[in-house]
Amino acid sequence: MNTLKIAVLGTGMMGLPMARRLAQAGHEVHVWNRTRAKAEPLAADGARIHDSAADAVRGTDFVVSLLENGAIVGEVLFDRGVAEAMPEGSLFIDMASIQPREAREHAGRLAALGLRHVDAPVSGGTLAIMAGGDAADFEQALPVFAALGRATHVGPHGAGQLAKLANQMIVGITIGAVAEALLLAERGGADPAKVREAISGGFADSRILQVHGERMVQHDFAPRGRMTVQLKDMRNAIATAEEIGFDAPITGLLEQLYAEGVKNGLGDLDQAGLFVELQRRNALD
Repeated sequence: MNTLKIAVLGTGMMGLPMARRLAQAGHEVHVWNRTRAKAEPLAADGARIHDSAADAVRGTDFVVSLLENGAIVGEVLFDRGVAEAMPEGSLFIDMASIQPREAREHAGRLAALGLRHVDAPVSGGTLAIMAGGDAADFEQALPVFAALGRATHVGPHGAGQLAKLANQMIVGITIGAVAEALLLAERGGADPAKVREAISGGFADSRILQVHGERMVQHDFAPRGRMTVQLKDMRNAIATAEEIGFDAPITGLLEQLYAEGVKNGLGDLDQAGLFVELQRRNALD
């Protein structure tokens, strides 16, 4: 295996384990995080910690972004000197979940500087990577993706973000369906845990029923993916739908429900915490 020089920008919930995987795969990993202390644990895996994002990317072949949102990605790239410090021809792999139009804008600005771009957000449940950009750039990124998950090229710049929005729409909507169904069963006198067990394996079964449904019946809402993050994704999906002239009424309804839950203080719960909001609406808590 060829050793790659990879910078990882952002070592939060997803960035830390992914940077660790790259280091443990034998690559030379350079890391930057706004709060340096959150990146320090990676030193034990051989990663080099940097005080500035620009220093982290100098001399690297790939820059992997796992930053919070599109505005921060743009700030780090173009205001903190990252794009300027990247070697000409190097590849920026944006694994953050941002809006497709932001990904296209970043790709255009980087191309004007002689740099390449792939938007490649990841589904945290399975580490499925959805990549948008030029096919040749996707092929070059495959050795990086190999250490992180299963990558699929889904189209041009911005298409990776579209695929992630589709993923988050399905997740958010299905969480709502599972929560409402289990609460209906409870209101009617059935045991929601037994109902979940009974419908498992049938057409209503899903990864959401198994994972988030279990959290609902156990009332385990410790955050993995927070309600606030799910709300952000639903809002990004609605904004993108409006940009391309697509009516997404189901997503719009679920966005309202997540927003109401966040407004009622549930923002730091797991996204399965929509169950709690629906409980409140039906006086079942």
